[in-house]
Formats: sequence, C-alpha cells, structure tokens
Amino acid sequence: MKKLITLTLAAALTLSLAACGGKKDADSDMEYIKKQGKLVVGITEFEPMDYTDQSGEWIGFDADLAKAFAESLGVTAQFQVIDWDNKISELEGKTIDVVWNGMTLTDDVKAAMECSNPYFNNAQVVIVKADKAANCQTVDSVKGLQFAVENGSAGMEQAEALGVSYTPVQDQATALLEVSAGTADAAVIDYLMAAATVGEGTSYADLTYTVELNSEEYGVGFRKGSDLCAALNDFFKAAYADGTMQKIADTYGIGDKLIEQK
Repeated sequence: MKKLITLTLAAALTLSLAACGGKKDADSDMEYIKKQGKLVVGITEFEPMDYTDQSGEWIGFDADLAKAFAESLGVTAQFQVIDWDNKISELEGKTIDVVWNGMTLTDDVKAAMECSNPYFNNAQVVIVKADKAANCQTVDSVKGLQFAVENGSAGMEQAEALGVSYTPVQDQATALLEVSAGTADAAVIDYLMAAATVGEGTSYADLTYTVELNSEEYGVGFRKGSDLCAALNDFFKAAYADGTMQKIADTYGIGDKLIEQK
C-alpha cells in the first residue's frame, strides 16, 4: 500500500511540473538553485515593487514576496539589477533565475518565458508636471509631447502605439527624473509606481498622472520549461490563502490591485 501511495504521489508531481513546463531532473531549475543556495532575482528600481530602504536593503511587494518564496525553497533571494530590455537573455544566460519586477504579461513575454499566474492588476499611465495636468487629460492632448519611457517596457509599447516621440531610458525611475528635470514633457509608467511615487507627500510632488492608456496584469517569468514556475504558483496559492500576500500588499498601499490566487 505504501508503495502504491508513493508511486501515485510521484506521478502527481510529474504532472504538476509538466503543467508549467517541467524539466527533467538533469535540467531542473529547482535543483540548480538549491545547489547554488540562492535564487537570483532580476529587477529594476521600481517602487513599490522593488526598491532600497535607507540601509540599502531591497524591499517592496515583489522583493518581500521573492524573499519568502526563496525561503520556502530553502535558499536565499539575491537581487540583481538588470537592463530591462535584456531580461530574456539574462535569464537564458543564467545570470538571473527569475524576472520578478512588476512585469506585464504581454504576448511577447509569455512566448519567451515560463510565466506564473497573474498576481496584480495594473495599467500604463501618462506622467506630466502637475501644473500642466489640466491640458493633458485625453489621449489626443498628449500626442504632441516628448516622452521618456523605460527601454523594452510595456510603457514603451504604449508610446509606440500612440505614435508619440519618445526617448528610451534605463528604467521607470529615470523616466520620472527626466520629466521632473524638464528634459522630457511626459513619461509612461506603471500605475502602481505612479500611485506610490508622484504627487503630494512624495519625492515627486511636482508630478502627477493623468491618462490611463490600458489595463494589464503582472506575472513572474522563469526560463522556458522551468520547474520553478509550478512551485511559485503553488506558493502563490498558499500565500494568498493564509493572508501573506494581502498583508504584504497592504504594507505598500496596493492591496486593492491584488489578484485572487485559486
């Protein structure tokens, strides 16, 4: 009887891994990170998802959850700042093990990576100086502006779809800086970042967000076929059920955008 149960559990695990593109043991990302003793997380500076506190430690919703996931696997999370446009090559070259940075689940992303279930709702919004906001309330009203956008981001895709003139920059934080400095008229960034970083009481009190350009969902990306994907989906379900995901999201003031994990 014990032998039958063992065989049944083994078969179930095999099916679970296959459902998210599971690899053979020899190619297992799970075994690889356990051997390394760390999960290398590819990020950019993106408050409230990944950013540093005064001591230099990475915090934020994604950072905190990545630490908890790594701990559940018996390894340590190590954060690596990447060029967002090179995220796929970073994964494939094993300089990182996962892209976990408020990543929009576009068709291109889903084709190139093994992606988790969506866990956050988001949108791309236009950022302008607060004293210009009254004249920037519609899509047509912003088309003549010069934009700064993160290279390779969903924001850049929206700028291209609008047909506006834009300059690609390193990350969304840099895009905000360009608008604040007056070297760009506007930026397109994630709603979640905008809600946390612009407006009264923030370091960019002179900026605000106006037009919402789309709606989208965030997911986490692994190497194609990675068995870590199924493990993360299981972790998400457990962390949602016990309130961990909600608690972390509420800590950063974004609990209303969390997607239920079933």
